[in-house]
Amino acid sequence: MISEENVAEGFYGETTVSVGFLILKFNNETDDTQHYKREIGSAFLQFHFCVKGSVTFVFNDGNYLLPLREENSLLLYNPEKELPLHLSVPAQSWVLSVLISIEKFHALFSSEANYITFLSDENKDRKYYKDAPISPSMAIVLNQLMNYNLHPSVKALYFKGKAYELLSLYFNRPADMDVEQCPFLADEDNVAKLKRAKQIIIARMAEPPTLQELADEINLPLNRLKEGFKQVYGDSVFSFLFDYKMEVARQLLATGAHNVNEVGLKVGYSTASHFIAAFKKKFGTTPKKYLMSLSA
Repeated sequence: MISEENVAEGFYGETTVSVGFLILKFNNETDDTQHYKREIGSAFLQFHFCVKGSVTFVFNDGNYLLPLREENSLLLYNPEKELPLHLSVPAQSWVLSVLISIEKFHALFSSEANYITFLSDENKDRKYYKDAPISPSMAIVLNQLMNYNLHPSVKALYFKGKAYELLSLYFNRPADMDVEQCPFLADEDNVAKLKRAKQIIIARMAEPPTLQELADEINLPLNRLKEGFKQVYGDSVFSFLFDYKMEVARQLLATGAHNVNEVGLKVGYSTASHFIAAFKKKFGTTPKKYLMSLSA
């Protein structure tokens, strides 16, 4: 059922959330490319998330290669044939995969069948492929799964909750977004400007521009910036930035190379108290307690 080759110790982990629902973790901290193979039935949806680095999917005995880069995801489903998993994971790369049977998945989203394209009656027997960026909210959940360090007795429960959260975020759509009437997203120039806006606020997260300054810099009216950013990235500019800053802060703390004050300054908080409050708002715990949990 499962075959592996050149798999380093600690590289691969598998957690069964429930029958027909699995989470696979690939954490390659070695200096070599690692390979993994597994047979997967045609009744399964495959969600793949590249958290760090890159990964290459190998199909047809190496005749077709599909790369997936950092901060991107891939959804695969083909009810007509099996899609065996063959991954080539380079050094210093992290990948997380969710495998769920179409029957179990349909039960989760049955009321949304018209929204999720491949769940509609006319499409349920057709193959489906989708690549998409990983949102900041999804990145947080993915990193929590990759860096799980709670007691083994609660691992299954924790993974189940996080897996549902991840799928919810993957299919999330803004409540005020009209999917059928969104001419803004059809304009590639506008989308390119919004991507530039995202790059700007990430690059200057410690001292971000105001919304008006950002709109002027990318040459979009302010209302177009607000509406378009939410349509493309599923969140407002500053909610997106807040999530990003908190995830950067969490990762910096996890390295152990910076104290709380230093991390706060790096992500744009001039006082430790403001940073601590923001961190607790996002993660439900203080930076100090988070650091203590890592060494527990």
